[in-house]
Amino acid sequence: MEECILKTEHLSIAFGGLKALTDFNIELKKGELVGLIGPNGAGKTTVFNLLTGVYKPTDGSMTLMGKPVGRRIRPDQLVRRGVARTFQNIRLFKNLTVLENVMIASNFQMRYSVLGAMFRLGSFWREEEHVRQKALSLLDVFELRECADMLADNLPYGRQRKLEIARALSTDPKLLLLDEPAAGMNPTETKELMQTISLIRERFGVTILLIEHDMSLVLGICERILVLDYGMTICQGTPDEVVNDPKVIAAYLGE
Repeated sequence: MEECILKTEHLSIAFGGLKALTDFNIELKKGELVGLIGPNGAGKTTVFNLLTGVYKPTDGSMTLMGKPVGRRIRPDQLVRRGVARTFQNIRLFKNLTVLENVMIASNFQMRYSVLGAMFRLGSFWREEEHVRQKALSLLDVFELRECADMLADNLPYGRQRKLEIARALSTDPKLLLLDEPAAGMNPTETKELMQTISLIRERFGVTILLIEHDMSLVLGICERILVLDYGMTICQGTPDEVVNDPKVIAAYLGE
């Protein structure tokens, strides 16, 4: 049987009297690439915020790698359990270098002691070099190594998107959540991003859940698609099934 990375059952959240998400059910297998689409305000980013511990559900349950996730779990605890994400609005450390942005994501994996860090003992330098080499390897994957010493804020927009994904991968995730990674990209950058996402999946074996409005990207790389509207799942299936579903056409795609 394929390993189940993520499973939610009846996941729901309300803000006051407003139900932002109702009865959301999803099951992601190891290595899958799944799209989450829908109109603005449909609840897509709310799903990501629930899956990463930013929001606490009012109902329902979630399991990661077969183990239950408590409702009070913190975002940093979920990172340690293998969940990483990017954001619709790029959130880099803009005054740090490209290399430092990737290295900083590995801090929680450091094994040196407080004394080792204070006195710069051998254990400290060994860990730092290990993290540095790991970060450089990720920059190679995203063709960013030549920019390693550049401030993140000075990168072109498309490369900032790549850097954010590289930083997320530095946490060694089992599940990668990409929130509109093609937002603001031109067609050439979007095509390159599609190739990058496919490469990530093949090279790192990571499960990917993708929010995106660019349907050419979603239909080009996703195996399954879920469609939200007003906080409820109105369709899920293969790309062909979704684009031909009357409810999806009426709510999102148009005639």
